[in-house]
Amino acid sequence: MQPSRKTAGIAASMAGILTATVLAVGVSLPAHAKKTPHDTPTFTDVTVHDPSVITDGDDIWVFGSHGASAHTQDLLNWTQHTVDLAQDRDNPLFEDIYNELKETFEWAQSDTLWASDAIQLPNGKFAMYYNACKGDSPRSALGLAIADTVDGPYKDQGILLKSGMWDEESENPGEIYDALIHPNAVDPDAFYDEDGTLWMVYGSYSGGIFILEMDKDTGLPLPDQGYGQHLLGGNHSRIEAPAIQYNKDTGYYYLYTSFGGLDATGGYNMRVARSKNPDGPYVDAQGNDMSQVKSDPSQPLFDDASIEPYGVKLMGSHLFTRELGDPGEGAGVGYISPGHNTWYEDPDTGKMFLIFHSRFPGNGEMHQVRVQQMWFTPDGWPVLSPMRYAGETAGSVKKNEIAGDWQLINMGTSINTTPIESETVRLEKNGTVTTTEQGVTKPTTTRIGKWSLKGKNTATITVNNTTYTGLFTPIWDPQYQQWSVGLSALSKDGITLTGRQVEVLTGAQAVKAVAKAIDLGNTKNVTANLTLPTSGTGGTTITWWSSNDAVIDGTGKITRPAVGEEPTTAKLYARITNGKKTKKMTYTIVVAPRVAATLDASYSFDGDLTDTTGAGEAATTTGARIDTTGGEPAFTDGVSGQALTLDGTNGVRLPDGLIDSHSYSVAMWLKPTELTQFTTAFFGAATSESWVSLVPSGHDGVNGRTMLWSGTAWYDADSGTQIPTGQWSHVAFVVDGGGVELYINGERTFDGTGFPDVFTANDGTFGVGVNWWDTPFTGAVDELNIYSSALTAQDVRDLATVGQ
Repeated sequence: MQPSRKTAGIAASMAGILTATVLAVGVSLPAHAKKTPHDTPTFTDVTVHDPSVITDGDDIWVFGSHGASAHTQDLLNWTQHTVDLAQDRDNPLFEDIYNELKETFEWAQSDTLWASDAIQLPNGKFAMYYNACKGDSPRSALGLAIADTVDGPYKDQGILLKSGMWDEESENPGEIYDALIHPNAVDPDAFYDEDGTLWMVYGSYSGGIFILEMDKDTGLPLPDQGYGQHLLGGNHSRIEAPAIQYNKDTGYYYLYTSFGGLDATGGYNMRVARSKNPDGPYVDAQGNDMSQVKSDPSQPLFDDASIEPYGVKLMGSHLFTRELGDPGEGAGVGYISPGHNTWYEDPDTGKMFLIFHSRFPGNGEMHQVRVQQMWFTPDGWPVLSPMRYAGETAGSVKKNEIAGDWQLINMGTSINTTPIESETVRLEKNGTVTTTEQGVTKPTTTRIGKWSLKGKNTATITVNNTTYTGLFTPIWDPQYQQWSVGLSALSKDGITLTGRQVEVLTGAQAVKAVAKAIDLGNTKNVTANLTLPTSGTGGTTITWWSSNDAVIDGTGKITRPAVGEEPTTAKLYARITNGKKTKKMTYTIVVAPRVAATLDASYSFDGDLTDTTGAGEAATTTGARIDTTGGEPAFTDGVSGQALTLDGTNGVRLPDGLIDSHSYSVAMWLKPTELTQFTTAFFGAATSESWVSLVPSGHDGVNGRTMLWSGTAWYDADSGTQIPTGQWSHVAFVVDGGGVELYINGERTFDGTGFPDVFTANDGTFGVGVNWWDTPFTGAVDELNIYSSALTAQDVRDLATVGQ
């Protein structure tokens, strides 16, 4: 058996699964503990996309994509070991990764790795299955490297599999590679079966998921298998990231996969099927043969409709909602596109976990590793805790600790690209499940089901005629910052129902909480439109009106006085209502006049990189990353005189500290010769986690349109259009105290509030056409101007007429 990934199973019965630790929680709701059953947790988070677990002594490691890795001993506090190759090309997992894996990078036409997996062989050596992919096609290479210690250095043993060899013979002798039926050779997961035989499952999109039997002495595939046995997927179905777990108590092998696309709007979600054999056939809870689950080739590429009814969906994008007046901050608690999971069982406690990466509500593409405790139902299917693991142990729960208000989420079967939001219900003491209208004068209550508690914590709940079975367990609720009770359950058809206890405020309590929570910021010096909330906790409504719409209106839109004029003042009123209770609030709003535009730096690119204001240093050339050195700059015909030309392998580094305030403007002319997603035209960063980027071709969330993107509190300013290739476009953005405007060819295409304050010091990093991660800009850039103040719409229109 594998010494580094424990496979000791859990008990088949619910009583055997759970450690008998008494859960003592208060009767008030949510069920915040009167006696805290567990310590208050602390967390240290890391970034490893596509994590795969391996253990070494007391250390639990994850290896993932792009050379990233991390380790922990408690699953709460992680240490980052290696980072993304885009951030540090000198990766210590290899002595010289780019030389060592040169053949792989050349075949895949890539400079990064995808989801790596590691396993310890019986001889004590550590085997890493690395892989690289071209990205826009399944041209990939999957290889093996061996090390004496888990953290390397690993020594390459060569490529095991290749894919994407168009019009050439595939790894299956005599068969020309066909991406509809043959795999993309990425996303490996090596595991031992119940007899100690080593296997490797792998695949992503393309022809689906495949499995190979391996030689446990060498880590190599046994001969004459080609690509191996097909398990599921095909016809470019969006199924990837396989991982297989054997549970000796249920007697099943569990095949975890991720359906959908991995980005924040891709609908990534984790699913599971099971089999009595490691190489299948695998079925879902309804008995569907997963080998037949694939996209319809007659439909458009990545046909999700054909695959989303299948597999037990454990978790997808979801949100336990938080409203104004509720405890905590933000939109609530949940995950966006959680996926590419691995599994781990604690050899001492028998606790089982899924470890995966996830994005988060309101945080764009920022992702981190998360751990969720997992249990198996009496029918032998896994269910997950509704909250991240915080050290809890499931134990006895009393009925009166469960009764009260809950938020429930039905994960369904869809590949949902927006989060499924919770619905509020009440688990009554008499065993019924009810819903009550919120915020109305005469609320009505409707019975929608029933619930029961059996044994220590076995849950049975029927909602809208569907019955779910699972368990009630302790959870740490990050919104309430307290221990409470969660629900993890599954229907006989494999539909996941998860939930948490909440506190629902109504009437005067709700009105008071909302009034206290309204925060309009500094109302004595308003420079941007205000975001005025219109709803709050418990169905509360908020209506707004102004004493002078010429200063600020009831939507929060302001009209700023001209340069040199005096500030203007108005009263802004809010009426907060919940049922029969209401309260009026009054705010004094002082709108500041505009400030004259101050040009801080100007780059005309007329044959050089000098700042034509004479105030700053000249820019310098870079390679494909903002912190690398480039060659000589190149120039071409511009809008006025000459323009800088970039070829997709280089960029320009501007002087550090170019912007250091919360009010600034950037204007430039762009003539891209090609558009690549995420590529920056103008980039500024306080740190690698806090930045602003003008992106000609944005992410899928804006359908590839030109956008201003910020990666600190994550902000998407969508222009609503995409600048064309082969012709000049004037692009400008104005940031003023949280307000942000985006202009294309002199026309304002975005006007928003709440933009992050990134440049709070004078040591920021700035560049043209290049950042730390993405494909550099290809095309011409001219007349770049940076201002330490907010331009007016007329100022931008004037700039957009230069050379026209």
